[in-house]
Amino acid sequence: MTELVFGRPRSLTRVPMHYCPGCTHGVIHRLIAEVLDELGLQGRAVGVAPVGCAVFAYNYFNIDMYEASHGRAPAVATGAKRTHPELIVFTYQGDGDLASIGTAEIVHCANRGEKVTVVFVNNAVYGMTGGQMAPTTLAGQVTTTSPLGRDVEQAGYPVRMVEMLAALRTPAFLARVSVHSPARIIQAKAILRRAFEYQVKGTCFSMVEFLSTCPTNWGLTPPEACRWLETHMLPYYPLGIFKTPEGPERTPAPLESLPDARGVQAVPAAAAPTGANGETGE
Repeated sequence: MTELVFGRPRSLTRVPMHYCPGCTHGVIHRLIAEVLDELGLQGRAVGVAPVGCAVFAYNYFNIDMYEASHGRAPAVATGAKRTHPELIVFTYQGDGDLASIGTAEIVHCANRGEKVTVVFVNNAVYGMTGGQMAPTTLAGQVTTTSPLGRDVEQAGYPVRMVEMLAALRTPAFLARVSVHSPARIIQAKAILRRAFEYQVKGTCFSMVEFLSTCPTNWGLTPPEACRWLETHMLPYYPLGIFKTPEGPERTPAPLESLPDARGVQAVPAAAAPTGANGETGE
């Protein structure tokens, strides 16, 4: 008799995903599906996907899904949850969506303490539309709209959403994880499960930020992208649980101790421009 030890979660369809090679959206999708299955939530779960690389997420999750306007997923999730409190409602949003056009939506959703779960995917760039600078693009990082690297004098510093929401008085569960290595993926799933458990208990708003790679727009191979995330993103976006209904669990690193990302390319290597200090991309 054979024993199945690794199979597709019931909460995922068998539709092939459209993501670029090395993109970690697929990994995050699977973690959500596994958590929904393990908690027995497939029949109650409702996802909300707005504009971005994950705009077709409704094809991949074997649950009910809403399609929201750009940045408006928290508003749609609020309506679904308030209308049917028994549902388990989550949004799936990228950094260009949540941290830019949707900034007001996520801030007020968290401040109201809506009992929803937000999955926030941060790859430090606009992925779907061509690799433009995002609110999360690192200082000095080269993108198609910052060919000399992000100039903080002109564009300001990258926005750290978890830290910003943690300043709100409203109780919440706020964490940042990464999926660039097997060990980090295991940790990410445990924290994501905890976020959904808070919603099951009706405790609080929850958001888990996933640091993710974008090899295509970074102009790197998938292994190089994972190494770049660890070298450049982790120092600026530290991992951990930043806020719980019971109180904070970690202190973020001070800004003055964090390096910049000067020199990473966000366009194909053959066309990569030089950074602000004359360096080329890695």
